[in-house]
Amino acid sequence: MSLKIIVLIRKDPTVTPQPVEGLRIALGLSTGPNLLTIIVLGQARLLLTEEIDSAVLDEEILEKYIPAIQDLDLPIVVPEESQQTFDLDPDFSITEKSAKDIQALMQEAERVLIF
Repeated sequence: MSLKIIVLIRKDPTVTPQPVEGLRIALGLSTGPNLLTIIVLGQARLLLTEEIDSAVLDEEILEKYIPAIQDLDLPIVVPEESQQTFDLDPDFSITEKSAKDIQALMQEAERVLIF
């Protein structure tokens, strides 16, 4: 039986390497039979921009995993109007959702990993 898994990335990647680790783990989980969704909130959305800032901790590691995440079209959800605040890379499979819809996704999931 496949599980609905959410990888929630919410920490600031300029302060902690945990957001990059969250993307790495999401990539690993994507190889199994489970239904995976990545939710990216707050400053963590910097990970999805076209120009990765050198202030992002573990930038070198992030750059290794980005092409695979993009090629696999892993579903990424961000809050509505994220495009207005962040220059999100169109090569990611990004969907903007309302806070209510994001909350519903997390409630429906069997597992939520938070970074």
